[in-house]
Amino acid sequence: MMNQDELERLRAKYGSLDGGGVFDPTFRKVADTIFSKSGTRVAPYAGMPTLLAAPHRAIDPEAPDFGDLQVAMLGVPMDLGVTNRTGSRFGPRALRGIERIGPYNHVLQAAPLAELRVADIGDVPFRSRFSLDLSHEDIEAHLGKIVGAGVAPLSVGGDHSISLPILKALGKDRPVGMIHIDAHCDTSGGFDQTKFHHGGPFRQAVLEGVLDPKRTIQIGIRGSSEFLWEFSYDSGMTVIHAEELGGLGMAAVIERARSVVGDGPTYVSFDIDSLDPAFAPGTGTPEIGGLTTREAQELLRGLKGLDIVGGDVVEVAPQYDSTTNTAQAGAQMLFEILSLMVFSPSIGSRR
Repeated sequence: MMNQDELERLRAKYGSLDGGGVFDPTFRKVADTIFSKSGTRVAPYAGMPTLLAAPHRAIDPEAPDFGDLQVAMLGVPMDLGVTNRTGSRFGPRALRGIERIGPYNHVLQAAPLAELRVADIGDVPFRSRFSLDLSHEDIEAHLGKIVGAGVAPLSVGGDHSISLPILKALGKDRPVGMIHIDAHCDTSGGFDQTKFHHGGPFRQAVLEGVLDPKRTIQIGIRGSSEFLWEFSYDSGMTVIHAEELGGLGMAAVIERARSVVGDGPTYVSFDIDSLDPAFAPGTGTPEIGGLTTREAQELLRGLKGLDIVGGDVVEVAPQYDSTTNTAQAGAQMLFEILSLMVFSPSIGSRR
C-alpha cells in the first residue's frame, strides 16, 4: 500500500502539471514536439488532414522542389489494375482522414515525424483517370523525380499495380530487395490482354531488372490462387504462407526476412489484404486466414535497422468497411514503415 510520503512526493511532482509535463528525457523529447508552451496540443480532428498528420508540402509536378526532405509521403489514387472489386483509389483519402496515429512508436522508441524531415506532398498527378498504361507512366515519372532528389518515397495506394512503376523508379540504377506482406504473391502473368495489373507487378519488376528475386521474401501468402505464383519459386523468391506462421513463430519469420534481404537497399510493400478480413474487410480481394494487426506490427517492427529505401501501403478500399477499421489499420502500418525509416542507413545518411 502506498504510504503518505510517497503520495505527497507524487502530488508535488505531478499534481499541477499539464499534459506536456513530462520528465523522462526520451518522452520529453516527444512531448516537446506536440505540446505548446501553455501545455495544449492541436486537436487531432482540426486542420487539413494529411498522412499521419505530417506537414503538407505543396509540390509543383513540373518543377518539384523537395527542399531538405528525407521522406516524401504521397498518395497514388489509382485502381485501374484490379481484378476484382474496385475502390482503392479512395485509399489515400481514407488514410488521411485517420487521426491519432503516433507520434511515438514505443516499441521502436522512435518519433518519426520529429526525427525525420518528412512531409505529405499530395498525390501523383495523373493525366487520365481511364488509362492504366498512362497512369503507370505518370507514377514512374513522378517517383523518378522524388528518388532523383535523394528522397525516400512512402506511398499510399491505390491497387498493388502501383508498386511496379515505383520499383522502376527506385531500381533504375540497381535492383532492390523487397519484403512483401500480402495474401497473394502478385507474380502472375497477363489477364485480359494486359500484364500490368495488381496480380502481377512483381513478376514484371523482376523481368524489368529492378527487383532482385533472390532478395525478395513474400509473407502471409494464402487463398485459392497458388497455381498462379510459380514465378515466385522459379525466380528464387522466398515464400512464407500464412499457414506456416503459427508453426514457425514470428521471431523466426523476422529472422528469415532479415537474412533474405541482407544489408542491401530494400523496399517494403504492405498489402492490407495480408490482414485477415476480421481486421481489414475494406479491400478488393479479401482472404480469410490472414495476419492479425498485432502480428503485422510485430513483423514490421522486427525489420528495424534494415536499409529501407521506400515503401507502400496498398489496396485499402474504404467503401467496403463501415467501421473504418481497414483505414485505421492501413494508417498504423504506414506509421510502422515510417518509423523503420528512422533507422535506415540510407535515410540516416541524409541527416
